[in-house]
Amino acid sequence: MQVFRQVEAQDPILVGWGVRVLMLGSDHADQRGCTARRLAGIGGIVETEGDVFAALETAMTYPTGYGLFVVDCDNFGGLEAGRNIVRMLRQGDVAIPVILVSKDCSEQKFPYADHQAVELRAPLSAVALRVGLDHALRHRLVYQAA
Repeated sequence: MQVFRQVEAQDPILVGWGVRVLMLGSDHADQRGCTARRLAGIGGIVETEGDVFAALETAMTYPTGYGLFVVDCDNFGGLEAGRNIVRMLRQGDVAIPVILVSKDCSEQKFPYADHQAVELRAPLSAVALRVGLDHALRHRLVYQAA
């Protein structure tokens, strides 16, 4: 005789549900749109910016207004330029989680330190984005209604 125990599965929860995302991307709508659509697809509220200094000013002016900062590094000088953007952001005392997306990324990085950015390889896959978002928002508390 075989006995099966059925475990109740919970409904899947959107990882980035309700997170306001400031995305620094190029003026090419197709590249920026793909990442923005994927972020929106897993629950993020995405606002895009095409200028580095305008994005930094927005993040510094409203430090608690955004839950995530995503940088498409390839349009702004590569991965090292993205790391410089993160340094400028940290010098402005903004403690927002950051995800850097670049073709220059040979190894994806998920750092333990909160002030360091998650680095993902471009072109960005849905799985890499999901894992990167999970890691970047790991300290975010979301209470689910019972």
